[in-house]
Amino acid sequence: MIENIQFDERGLVTAVVQDANTKEVLTVAYMNKESLAKTIDSGETWFYSRSRQELWHKGATSGHTQQVVSIKADCDQDALIVEVLPTGPACHNGTISCFTEVIQQKEKVGSVDIVSKLARVIEKREQEMPEGAYTTYLFDKGIDKICKKVGEEATEVVIGAKNRDAEEVKWEAADLIYHLLVLLQEQKVSIYDVLHVLEKRHEEK
Repeated sequence: MIENIQFDERGLVTAVVQDANTKEVLTVAYMNKESLAKTIDSGETWFYSRSRQELWHKGATSGHTQQVVSIKADCDQDALIVEVLPTGPACHNGTISCFTEVIQQKEKVGSVDIVSKLARVIEKREQEMPEGAYTTYLFDKGIDKICKKVGEEATEVVIGAKNRDAEEVKWEAADLIYHLLVLLQEQKVSIYDVLHVLEKRHEEK
């Protein structure tokens, strides 16, 4: 497959690195034939530094390696998307993604990436247990309280649906998703494992 990749006149191909779970774009780097081969063989990302003119293994110094899930080429075979499971920030500045500078932002729309962001916040709440936070309260009260809230919010969604109240359904569904994420965190079940189950069911059909 490497032989089909259309490297440019410098022997490089653009590699867009994307989180395999959240689908967030983490960084854009470059690969030559050797670094692409190393990436495939090792299962972790290797790139080519244009400034240093040498190969570099992502995470070799920081420990923030990227486990490769898939590598896809575009229709012209001259650009790659590398889906990874990162063990830490992708950016040398310490941020999850290199893309943090907003040039233009119009009115925000709903996006599934809020699920991963919320899951990370809930995990952090359980670790730090900040005083006064509602999530801390839930973890402090334990599984019975969390299960009760999931049941209550599910019922509220049903009531809103029966009343044909779209606004109520929207808000109560948001409450249900939040409390379900708290439940998953308490049970140490990853939301991505749940999504994987859905993917497998979809594939089987």
